[in-house]
Amino acid sequence: MNDDLLDLLLTGLGETVYMVVFSTAVALVLGLPLGIILVVTEKGYVLEALKFNKILGTLINVVRSFPDIILIVVLLPLARFIVGTTLGSTAALVPLSIGAAPFIARIIENCLKEVSFGKIEAAMAIGANPLTIITKVLIPEALPSLIRGITIAVIAITGMTAVAGAIGAGGLGSLAIRFGYMRFRDDVMLATVVTLIILVQGVQWGGDYLAKYINRKRYKFD
Repeated sequence: MNDDLLDLLLTGLGETVYMVVFSTAVALVLGLPLGIILVVTEKGYVLEALKFNKILGTLINVVRSFPDIILIVVLLPLARFIVGTTLGSTAALVPLSIGAAPFIARIIENCLKEVSFGKIEAAMAIGANPLTIITKVLIPEALPSLIRGITIAVIAITGMTAVAGAIGAGGLGSLAIRFGYMRFRDDVMLATVVTLIILVQGVQWGGDYLAKYINRKRYKFD
């Protein structure tokens, strides 16, 4: 591998990891409470509010219905307002975070719904308040599933960074387009694809390992 290709790959990888880490963190801050609210406001749950649940679910579905590239373009003015530019990795954090938050919310919702409703009813029967039920029953019981779900979200966000690279966000996606495709450099294209595969496999392995570790610890103490 020649020096210029290595430098390009390291720069692109660094920008991609930067976008993935920070946009995932922000999307979790937004999506986790949304997912919890979607569950606890359903019929029979601790904060039942059916109309609110339906409205929130509809809004989340509206955002999720946008293709990644369109959503990123639509949110570029907001990125300019927040960070002062629409170019670069930092500007991409805004559309990536907002675009991923509804996806994470639905993942959180599905994971929490896997918790036996009987356990929730038991907690309600002994007078546990909603916050206690959420923090002591729902989240702990669903934790391995939540980790696997978040792993899927991280991989999806990694794919979104590649799309964002097409409109000036930087990262491996931009590298593949600007240097691999537009300059007809097959070595750059191949190296970028291999790097993305390794990155995604590493994320998947890490998420699976952590979920299995938590399961082992749970059964050990049970």
